[in-house]
Amino acid sequence: MGNNTVRCGLIGAGRAGLIHARNFAGSVARGELAGVADPSREALEQAKSELGDIQTFTDYREMLKRDDIDAVIVVTPTVFHRDVVLSAAAEGKHVLCEKPMAMNVKESKEMIDACDAASVKLQIGFMRRFDAGFRHAKEQIESGAIGDVVMIKSLTHGPSKPQPWMLDIAKSNGPLAEVSSHDIDTLRWYSGSDISEVYAVAGNYRSQFAAAEYPDFYDNVLVVNRFADGKQGLIEGAVYVKYGYDSRVEILGTEGVIFVGTLKDKPVEVVSQKHGSTQSVVQSWQTLFIDAYRAEDQSFVQAILEDSEPEVTGIDGMRAVQVVNAGNKSITSKQPVSIDLS
Repeated sequence: MGNNTVRCGLIGAGRAGLIHARNFAGSVARGELAGVADPSREALEQAKSELGDIQTFTDYREMLKRDDIDAVIVVTPTVFHRDVVLSAAAEGKHVLCEKPMAMNVKESKEMIDACDAASVKLQIGFMRRFDAGFRHAKEQIESGAIGDVVMIKSLTHGPSKPQPWMLDIAKSNGPLAEVSSHDIDTLRWYSGSDISEVYAVAGNYRSQFAAAEYPDFYDNVLVVNRFADGKQGLIEGAVYVKYGYDSRVEILGTEGVIFVGTLKDKPVEVVSQKHGSTQSVVQSWQTLFIDAYRAEDQSFVQAILEDSEPEVTGIDGMRAVQVVNAGNKSITSKQPVSIDLS
């Protein structure tokens, strides 16, 4: 690390990738953007037009071999995470891997073991843990403000049409992975316990264009969760809702309740005789969690510089993958599915 600075390479220059790139290009203390890799030359040109004269690579392996790269952020489709992370660990690079961590538990364990063997950090991109509102709720839970936590409900509704690569559940793990991974991690974080059993139901209500070729694709999912310590949880996920980006949590305790998040984009409501009551709505996770992404990246740099454990570990990522896999199994079997927590 040059001048006590973490020089970071980005692998995957899509929407989420460029959020991290912008952070490392100017707003992460002691962090520096040292390169961008993506197989799409068009994506690389777009990155250069925004980020300036940054070194780019169509093969991430070439970037990994550079001595002036200390760490990488992995923002590829999930199916590639395992291979990219193992390659990065083999080259001695610290890793921030976006969620979902991997396709299954076997891949997750291989990623954890490879990073442990190489003595490099592995952080998973659950940025909601770094959001000011979500963190304040965690502090309130730990202070005993609502007594003992009994039940946690978390929902995420995304407005966008599903990307083509998401439609094949076998290759993407579907909306449970791409949308609800954050909710799964939120439940684990707030409960302080692991999910031991799930029962999931799903359906395709807004994405009928996919039904013929991908009959098992779902754009709406509900997951009832039982925790190892007896707490209860509920996850509600939806894509292509069109009305806005909706992320909210309710934590019920023995002595009160905590509400996290709002659909309102601004704390302003306009009321008139002609139009009734109107308010602006959050349109994208990219704006809602922009500060959380910055804090997440800063935390990654601090873990490297201080040689401390990342705030969100590979185990956290693996546990979420377990729930995703169990939820998809429950959808097809129409039965509750137990999760092995050994």
